[in-house]
Amino acid sequence: MLHLVVIIGLLASVSSKPCGTAESKRELLTSLNMNLLRSVDNPGLPNPSIHLALRLSNYHSLAKEAEYLNKLNNQLHNDIQSSITNSQPVTGILALYGLALRSSCYDLTTITFTVGDHSENLLTHLKNQMEQEKEHIVVNRRPLTNYYQYSLGLLSLCVSSIKVHNHVSHKVIVAADKNDFKLGETESIDTYAMAGMALQCEKDSGLYMGNFTELNIALSEIKKKILDSRRPDGHMGNEFSTGLAVQALLAMGSDVADCADSMVAMRTAARNNVYHNPMAISQMLPALQKTSYLTLKSKQCLNESDSLVLASTNPTVPVPSSINVHVIVKVVTSSKAEVVYSVDVPKGSSLLEALNLLKTKNVGFTFELEPSLWGPFLSSVDGEQARQSDRRYWHLSSDGTALTEGVSDFKIEVAQKIRIENTSY
Repeated sequence: MLHLVVIIGLLASVSSKPCGTAESKRELLTSLNMNLLRSVDNPGLPNPSIHLALRLSNYHSLAKEAEYLNKLNNQLHNDIQSSITNSQPVTGILALYGLALRSSCYDLTTITFTVGDHSENLLTHLKNQMEQEKEHIVVNRRPLTNYYQYSLGLLSLCVSSIKVHNHVSHKVIVAADKNDFKLGETESIDTYAMAGMALQCEKDSGLYMGNFTELNIALSEIKKKILDSRRPDGHMGNEFSTGLAVQALLAMGSDVADCADSMVAMRTAARNNVYHNPMAISQMLPALQKTSYLTLKSKQCLNESDSLVLASTNPTVPVPSSINVHVIVKVVTSSKAEVVYSVDVPKGSSLLEALNLLKTKNVGFTFELEPSLWGPFLSSVDGEQARQSDRRYWHLSSDGTALTEGVSDFKIEVAQKIRIENTSY
């Protein structure tokens, strides 16, 4: 099962920071687009978010995009079908798959899944999933998955002009009013952004037939939450939520100048290779090109520039550093029992490499991984699981600061204390 992990931006006045030339911005966008295009050859299941970003871009390699679309319709489709067969919720990944297909102007009614003893097309099954999510909120006061996936499902249906029951949309409005868009105790700017785009789509499309005063108040509150999350450096929430936050504000009518703090912050982070994860690039690239997922509603796939040509490159093999740094790893179980380990790792190692080294020391430390759109994430540590189905996850922090990157992306440059805690949300 491909898990959609939810990992936990924009605008006030024009920044006084230098904007850079139009040519330097264009070169950055082209470079990011090329990096994203190269990622389609990575092993593993294809990522619909990558296809979506490529299709929303101003620059294209149409043959490469068509090849990736074919992978989505085979490999990812089969993975989703397996999840459906095993009665696992698929709201988020199914919604993102639908958006990716929509970005290629694909007829979604031709994509079908076997559900029990009958067949349902993608949009019908997604609509049914949303009904199940809504009923779960009624009984348990939370979605079957989470409000990020719930909002993503609503958005995906909306851009395809599929009307849902007003109670389905209203659950997002109520959650926004109650500040329920959280991961643990932390407000999820990603969720606010997705909810804002979904509700704005409902409003613009005329699909919402409920109380428009409530709808407008919710949109206003969501916009305020996103704006209030802006840090001094311009990022909204954190570096990896800024892309979706900017998209949401664009969708909700904010006027974003090239010199706006959040645009500058994203360009600076991109030049510093903060967005080396393809999933991060896929959410940030549309924002840098001043577009959002809402534009899919009117996308026609006509007169697209086929200008991107991938040059052959020799893969670089990283040379391990000769300098070792000391890492202390504390594992905290759901019962709050603590076990402390230590390991020396080459400077610049990823956290995943550090954990693998620790595992080979045969000191009792073990872990297991599961895939996600952001890369591998911890599913089991020292024999204890933290499953999404139980609304638990392994919270990672370094010297008391929560990590915003996954185990394969976070780099260890200095000695530090890593905390791995089984946490509920």
